[in-house]
Amino acid sequence: MNSTTPTTPTTPTDPVAEGDGEANTAERTTAGKGVAKTAGNTTEKAVTDAAPAEESTTRLDKEASESGVDAEQDLDQERHDDDLGLDLDLDDDEALKESSGLGTAAAAVVSVGLGIVSLSGAWSGRVAAERETLIGQFKTSSGATAAQQISEIYGDAWHATALVNGLFGLLALFVGVYVLVRPAFGAPSAHPQPGWIRAVAKGGIALGVLGVLIAVCMYFDLIVALPTAPATAG
Repeated sequence: MNSTTPTTPTTPTDPVAEGDGEANTAERTTAGKGVAKTAGNTTEKAVTDAAPAEESTTRLDKEASESGVDAEQDLDQERHDDDLGLDLDLDDDEALKESSGLGTAAAAVVSVGLGIVSLSGAWSGRVAAERETLIGQFKTSSGATAAQQISEIYGDAWHATALVNGLFGLLALFVGVYVLVRPAFGAPSAHPQPGWIRAVAKGGIALGVLGVLIAVCMYFDLIVALPTAPATAG
């Protein structure tokens, strides 16, 4: 018995023409070009869109940096102004303290000078004494007694001199007291009053008190009494 070998059926394929292969190749090439063109356009568009974004970001960064620099400059200017104002305030305070110290020192010296004038006399006292002498001469020119002449010509001139000297002594006393009590009034000072100023002021006060006492004694004839006219033989 003869055995038969089975055969595998084959599927017939359509014949491919030469024109169809070239057409398929052309279509693939065209499709590839289209995809490449589309991808290129997409890339160019992305690049074009990214360029303004980069410019905007760069501009924003530049503006932010400029604003930061301006803010830092403004802060430095404010600090400089504050430091300048503080320096000016300190300079003003120092100038005020220095002027106040010079004023009190000058007042202390003036107090001493006034005290010396109250003891030694001034030209104003001499002028007042001469005025009283002239007035007394007018009053006693028409037959006044000796006692009246002494009182009007000599006594009034003596009293006028004592009065003027006493006024200078009072001024010396007031100025010296002002120098001593000045630090107790106004804003407190960081630096105490120099000792020599206080010493000079106390000296002026002492001279003023002494001048006032002498002037009072002279005015009321407590130190030296007025001369008296001798009694005439009757």
